[in-house]
Amino acid sequence: MRILAKTIDLVAAFDASPNPYMLLDSDLRYAGMNQAYLDVTGMTRDELIGRPVLEVFNGGPSEDGPENARQLLASFEKVLTTGAPDNLAVLRYALSRKDKYGEIVYEDRYWSCTHTPIKNNGGRVTHILQHTSDITELVRLRGQMKRLRPEGRSTALDSLVGGGVLRRALTVQADNRRLETERRQLLDMFMQTPGFVAILNGPDHIVQMHNGAYGQLIGHRDVVGKPLREALPDLGHQGYFDLLDDILATGEPLMGHERAVELQRAQNAPLETRYLNFTCHPIRDEAENNVGVIIQGYDVTDTILAAERQKLMIDELNHRVKNTLATVQSIAMQTARSHEDPRSFAETFQSRILALSHTHDLLTRSHWEGADLRAVMEHETAAHGPHRMSLNGPHVALHPATAVSLGMIFHELATNAAKYGALSPGDGRVMVSWSVQDDAAPSLHILWQEVGGPAVVAPERRGFGSRLIERNVRHDLGGQVQLHYRDDGFSAEITMPLQKDAA
Repeated sequence: MRILAKTIDLVAAFDASPNPYMLLDSDLRYAGMNQAYLDVTGMTRDELIGRPVLEVFNGGPSEDGPENARQLLASFEKVLTTGAPDNLAVLRYALSRKDKYGEIVYEDRYWSCTHTPIKNNGGRVTHILQHTSDITELVRLRGQMKRLRPEGRSTALDSLVGGGVLRRALTVQADNRRLETERRQLLDMFMQTPGFVAILNGPDHIVQMHNGAYGQLIGHRDVVGKPLREALPDLGHQGYFDLLDDILATGEPLMGHERAVELQRAQNAPLETRYLNFTCHPIRDEAENNVGVIIQGYDVTDTILAAERQKLMIDELNHRVKNTLATVQSIAMQTARSHEDPRSFAETFQSRILALSHTHDLLTRSHWEGADLRAVMEHETAAHGPHRMSLNGPHVALHPATAVSLGMIFHELATNAAKYGALSPGDGRVMVSWSVQDDAAPSLHILWQEVGGPAVVAPERRGFGSRLIERNVRHDLGGQVQLHYRDDGFSAEITMPLQKDAA
């Protein structure tokens, strides 16, 4: 009962106070007010409870109305954000009332406001208590004194009504508004800058604040208010804590260029290597003591990885160009040995270079990641018509070097068949079948078989085509080849190892 009596006394005292008070909830809606507040506003509790304060006091129709409403809202938001009281020394705000004809009119009034936070047990601001003093008559009296006094001189009465105090209050309030605007603009710039920024305080390097780019770098971990060793323990073995200690001890800044750092950027994820360009500068107080460190920089990981990929591509390109030139040189030398006539040499050499080009075209389409065995065969035998070629086998992905070697082999087989075998004029056909054997150590078996063509006899000497086939299979592909010259047609059997991913 004693507690209840005290509560009733406090409510009664609040309502009986001659000074206007009102209470807002965290959504800035009216939660209560005393009788003095109702008297000065000319409104009732039913008209105010639950309504947004800026709906009731919107600044009025004057030119200054929006700015006055903005100042009031800014003060409320500051209390909610900081949990500390805020004062408006002088606020010009119009009150609405009804004239004798029932029309709404606005009367300019001047107020001095104090906004005090009310917090729950957890420290969160739940309400704002506003105490206002109507200083309209004081402002008006000061204006009258200013008009009556001699130019440039203050009177005792002017000082008595607070002219100097009021003038200084207005100046301080204007400066505070300007500084608050500048602070908010700087904070917005800080948060939106594309590079990462973090501010560390004290010898424990407590994270005071950081921007969005820094949050993204560290995996959006909750680090504000924590010592860096606790917030980012994954840095412990990388020497960065010692570097920060040295900056505080010596006051010397530190720069890092493309420096590797390992960070856990997602919960339970492994450490990820990022490359950073950064600077760390000491923060000094008025006595020139080192009190903190500011870190700023850029994540250049994508640039580093792109440069590495480019180097790998250039190295691979150089390797392929050397191999291609060596192949072209070999083709030219071997073709020249077999063709003394320049015209026949040119035709044969050109056809073999075109065969090499066809396979390169296939590989280019896949960005040199490989080519399908059937596609290589179709490219090298397309000139002889699909009705004379029968291709049968599973999908086999060939690595680039394997595709180039098999492309040259199929070209030589098809050229030989067109000159002497089943693809020469007549009704002969070529049947090509292939299969992959032994999943543990996969090998590719290819059978090239010609039927329906002229009788075939073994050549008295090996030509360039036979030598190229045997050399490519044995040396380049690490396999075995058997060439059969029978009365019923030529056949070739090729067996070669495959990498498991190709199979």
